[in-house]
Amino acid sequence: MANPGWTRAESPFHAGELAIQARLGAQARMDKQGRRVIREYLPDQFRQFFAQLPYVIVGTVDATGHPWASILVGNPGFLASLSDRTLQVTAQPLFGDPLTTTLADGIDIGFLGIELHTRRRNRLNGTVTATHSSGFEVQVGQSFGNCPQYIQARMFELGDADPTAPKPVYSVTTLGSVEQAIITAADTFFIATAYQSETAGAASGADVSHRGGNPGFVRIDDAHTLTIPDFSGNCHFNTFGNIELNPRAGLLFVDFDQGNLLYLTGMAHVIWEGAEIAAYEGAERLFRFHLEQGYRTEGSLPLRWSSPDRSPFMAHMGSW
Repeated sequence: MANPGWTRAESPFHAGELAIQARLGAQARMDKQGRRVIREYLPDQFRQFFAQLPYVIVGTVDATGHPWASILVGNPGFLASLSDRTLQVTAQPLFGDPLTTTLADGIDIGFLGIELHTRRRNRLNGTVTATHSSGFEVQVGQSFGNCPQYIQARMFELGDADPTAPKPVYSVTTLGSVEQAIITAADTFFIATAYQSETAGAASGADVSHRGGNPGFVRIDDAHTLTIPDFSGNCHFNTFGNIELNPRAGLLFVDFDQGNLLYLTGMAHVIWEGAEIAAYEGAERLFRFHLEQGYRTEGSLPLRWSSPDRSPFMAHMGSW
C-alpha cells in the first residue's frame, strides 16, 4: 500500500524555505516533490528505522531563542512509535548536554535518525507532548527521508557506561586550541535551526541536519567564526530556510575517537554569491557561523567508532 504524501492545502515549506527555492528557480519543482515525500506521520519503514537506532540527533531551542544540537543514546528500542503520529523516547540526555535544560512539555523538537554505517537518514519534526523520569513523548509534525550524500560511514559499538554519569564539562566562549583541534579534524557535524511561527503551521518548528565533508572543510576564521562550504543537496533548504527568517544556529561536533562532544550556538548567515565561494571547489554557497556560547564535554558519548569510509561524493571536492 502506497504511503500518501502531504495532505494539507498549504505548502509543507514555510516562507523562508519558499523564498530560497524561488531565488534558485526551484519552487514549483520542490512543491511537487515536497508534497510527495514529506508526510504528517511516520511511515512503517521510518518507524522500524527509528526503533533500531542506538543514537539520534536532536534539535531544540533554549529560553533565550538559541538553537542547540544534541545527541541521545540508548539501546535499540529506546525510540518507539506507539502510533504513526507519535514517538516515545526512553532515554535521558547525556551529562552536560544542553537538552538537559531545553527539554520541556510543549517545545518544538527536531530529530535526525541517522545510521552512519549504512548512510541512511530520516528526519522528524514535532512537539514534545509529555516528559517524565524515563524520557518523553513527541507528536509528529513532519517526517521525510534524506539522501546519503556526504555521510562518512562509521560502524559503532555501544558501551555499557551510564550516559548520564558526571563527566568533565567546560564552558566555551571562544574557540581555544582544544575546540579548534576537534573542529579541524571533523568530517561530520550536525546543525540545529528553528523557525517558530503560528502562521507557518506544520512547516514551523525546530530542525536538525547533518553536514559532511573532507577533514578541514570547516574553516576556522578566528576564535569566534567558522566558514563552511555547502554542497548540492535536495533543494528543500530546511536549514537555510530557517536561517533566512531566524539567523541563529547550533552546531554539534563529535570527537569519534575520544567520545568528546562540542556544543556551540550563535548567529549564522549564508553567503550566496561572491568570489569567496569559488575558494572551495564544489561549494555552491557558504555558511558562516559566529559563536556566542558553547560547552565541551569529555568522554560523555558512550559510543566508539570505526575509522571512516569516506563518502564517494567527496572525491571531487576541494579544500580550503
